[in-house]
Amino acid sequence: MTDASTATSLPSVVDRETFEAELAELRVREKAHTHEGDAIAAARRRLPMVEVDASIQLIGPKGPLTLLDAFEGRRQLIAYYFMWHPGHPAAEQCQGCTWCNGHVSELSYLHSRDITYAVFCQGPYDESRRYHDFMGWTMPWYSAEASLDQLLVGRRIGMMHLVCYVRDGDRVFETWWTTIRGVEVMDNSYSLMDLTVYGRQEEHEDSPAGWPQPWEVGGLTANGRPISQWSRVEAGRSDDLTG
Repeated sequence: MTDASTATSLPSVVDRETFEAELAELRVREKAHTHEGDAIAAARRRLPMVEVDASIQLIGPKGPLTLLDAFEGRRQLIAYYFMWHPGHPAAEQCQGCTWCNGHVSELSYLHSRDITYAVFCQGPYDESRRYHDFMGWTMPWYSAEASLDQLLVGRRIGMMHLVCYVRDGDRVFETWWTTIRGVEVMDNSYSLMDLTVYGRQEEHEDSPAGWPQPWEVGGLTANGRPISQWSRVEAGRSDDLTG
């Protein structure tokens, strides 16, 4: 991380009229970007769907349950497939998955639209649930370890995935999925960083010469662990997830 005092490069200084004129020019592109996003979302709603076995097994706090059960009675389900490193302490769990789910806190708005959000961990339940508790998360958490071949058919297991489902009675259908940078839809920190003059400050960004870029691509760790973990460590929570 950098101290603001070391960031000596700045944009050129202009009068208010010039600033507003250039901002208005950029705003045209921003609005076009928003409208294209609306059009993509409209196309997404028109995609076909594929049926998934509703009886596929997950493991939750009360033991085995089905994919259908994970809907919690709602019509739609968004499932995040959390990468897992068995036997590793909290500090060595996936920084990207931690970042994504760290932005998921208030679920009532999703529930109001008949949508359940849940994490399907790709590791064992007991160990990974301890990570859920270490982070202080409240979203539903299940292990999908034994059913990944069925749930992620044709996709790379061991990678973050975000998958949407809809149910029709007792039948379940997959309607959309994404991975890698597609999961940025879950984030607001990057979105807010992108509004600032220095952006994400990552080395891959197209920024003017002299702009601070001390972070590597996906720079989500500091001093050897995911950034959001430090407050948990300071609160005295244990890194040991093995019980």
